[in-house]
Amino acid sequence: MREILPVLSGWWSAGVPFGLATVVAVSRSAPRDPGAAMAVGPDDEVVGSVSGGCVEGAVLELAREAVASGRAELQTFGYSDDDAFAVGLTCGGEITVLVRPVTAELDPAFGAVAASVAEGRPVTLATVTDGPAPRGATLAVWPDEVRGTLGAPGLDAAVTADARGELALGATGLRHYGPHGERREDAVTVFLHSFAPPPRMLVFGAIDYAAAVARIGDFLGYRVTVCDARPLFATPRRFPPDVEVVVDWPHRYLRQTGTDERTVICVLTHDPKFDVPLLEEALRRPAAYIGAMGSRRTHDERRARLEEAGLTAAELSRLRSPVGLDLGARTPEEVAVSVAAEIVALRWGGSGAPLTSTAGAIHGTRP
Repeated sequence: MREILPVLSGWWSAGVPFGLATVVAVSRSAPRDPGAAMAVGPDDEVVGSVSGGCVEGAVLELAREAVASGRAELQTFGYSDDDAFAVGLTCGGEITVLVRPVTAELDPAFGAVAASVAEGRPVTLATVTDGPAPRGATLAVWPDEVRGTLGAPGLDAAVTADARGELALGATGLRHYGPHGERREDAVTVFLHSFAPPPRMLVFGAIDYAAAVARIGDFLGYRVTVCDARPLFATPRRFPPDVEVVVDWPHRYLRQTGTDERTVICVLTHDPKFDVPLLEEALRRPAAYIGAMGSRRTHDERRARLEEAGLTAAELSRLRSPVGLDLGARTPEEVAVSVAAEIVALRWGGSGAPLTSTAGAIHGTRP
């Protein structure tokens, strides 16, 4: 939903009611993840998507009905074996969509949520999808603030605690509670949609390959920083406008920079005096991906130096080197695709094999 929030915020601020459809659950080869959203505003203007086109027509009608009735609806779409032309997902997956009306009266915190997302401030939006609590009721949860209610103080308290935990991980999904927030019951289902700041991509070495990796990282939604100790190379004009460029020694910059389990670190400096102290720092801190460019000989020499520096086998096992998947890449842009492919495969547990040589669900099991 993040990408359509500017439009939704404009409708909300203007007092224009709209229907908001959000994917809250998926199974098998569903085309979109939980949190994907589509909205229908004035004059049937549609923004976003919940299925890539399979069920958008049906969702459009549900959104119209939600605005007219003021009531939220929950609808599941899947493939119909009896009628392949029925409204459903031809890919064979299944999605559950919550469609609810949004107005300043029904959802007074919506504007504050949209503003927080735009400013990069973490927030979780909790929405009741099923149970005795009012369907479509929302609770907005920040690290230090809560707005709205799901209908019961105990339920609000339990959801607030879980929402803050999910927000720390950037996780989105369904949670189940009793009517008053009881942990071991499932009378009420709540969708927790976490809007954590974009994950970081730290690219070290301001070479042509770095410019290509920075571009594809920006395209994938990372907040990208390029760092190099050489002012001649680390110039903003060589990189996309949204990429931060820092002139500093890589290991010193990383030591002063926070990372988490979503951070991607790409070491493209290709010089031992930069690589070794930088990787020594990187491999001892949280990160989703740590990749280093170089030939196999360079990798062996670099690994030996890191072992001499005291890194353990477990720490060294985190290093993806030589960086990227084997695509036969040659140009900086092709290498960037190779690196991005490895990052995506590691994130979702993909094999990197051609889909024509695999069987089963295309999207696999989401972690």
